[in-house]
Amino acid sequence: MSETGDSDRRLIVVVRHGKAVPKHTAEDPDRDLTARGRRNAGEAGRWLEGSGHRVDLAVSSTALRTRRTWQMMLPHLSAPPPAYYTEELYHADAGGLLAVLRRQAPELSGVLLVGHNPAVHELAAALAGSGAKGLRNHLDQAFPTSSVAVLTVARPWDGIGPGTARLADLWTPDGS
Repeated sequence: MSETGDSDRRLIVVVRHGKAVPKHTAEDPDRDLTARGRRNAGEAGRWLEGSGHRVDLAVSSTALRTRRTWQMMLPHLSAPPPAYYTEELYHADAGGLLAVLRRQAPELSGVLLVGHNPAVHELAAALAGSGAKGLRNHLDQAFPTSSVAVLTVARPWDGIGPGTARLADLWTPDGS
């Protein structure tokens, strides 16, 4: 048991949307996933289910590619959480994503964010103050499309900040 108690343990799952079609094919918010993006997002869902990490809520950008990423993950989750979509994540930098996390209801123990680079990569790297050195080095170097970073933090949502989380797990579609 931590000093703050088990009721303050939080799980943060940060997902970068899958590979999207090129920008010239649609307005940016309307870009869908490529076949590879759909496949990798499904693989991310399978990995998340197999990892045993469970969340109470999913929060996604309103952009088609983030919504589709979540939709491709869903069939692989035995207990999918409710989701809501917000334009705030589409425009957010890492600080904006952190603000979304800090506003979560105290009774939630885990939240999954589906968003865009560079914000999701910067958020995961900034939060990860500890964790296996190899995982942290890998996260620092790259966070390709469909990647999933799992972080744990032993404090309430409104107390989360840079360096307060432990990088517990990391999945990338290329397996590196």
